[in-house]
Amino acid sequence: MARLDVPDGPGGEPAMIWTLRPPLGAMVERMIRGAYEQSILPAEERELARMRIAQINDCVACSDFRAQSVLDAGVAPELYDHVAAYASYPGYTPRQRLAIEFAERFATNHASMDDAFFERLRAAFSDEEILDLTLCVAVFLGLGRSLAVLGVDQSCAIEL
Repeated sequence: MARLDVPDGPGGEPAMIWTLRPPLGAMVERMIRGAYEQSILPAEERELARMRIAQINDCVACSDFRAQSVLDAGVAPELYDHVAAYASYPGYTPRQRLAIEFAERFATNHASMDDAFFERLRAAFSDEEILDLTLCVAVFLGLGRSLAVLGVDQSCAIEL
């Protein structure tokens, strides 16, 4: 149950909370659409980073969520099965492992992203891709935690 007085309406609390501040709701929608529809990263890499954030945020709804754009990209369901064990799972590519590690460090110990880590990152990703990954992870982490703090039923109210 939400910690704010959220009006009833279509989409429930996750959609209606933004009616309290419509200009910010529009901003949130642009952020989510940007992460899913304008990212230059392969969908698998972005989704693995998103899933690690969902695990860290302990968000069951986010862990179960699959955007239509991700389904359309053909991301296999089994891709999500070993995210927590990414460092030792042999089925991920080096870029996929780095995307998950980036998300984990961003969420739990951003100060550990030292020059040595960025050397590894820049050996695999372009500067544009690193910026893209950073912004996507920021959106996933920030919005997930915002909804959790506000006690809003965590599910994506924006059709993607």
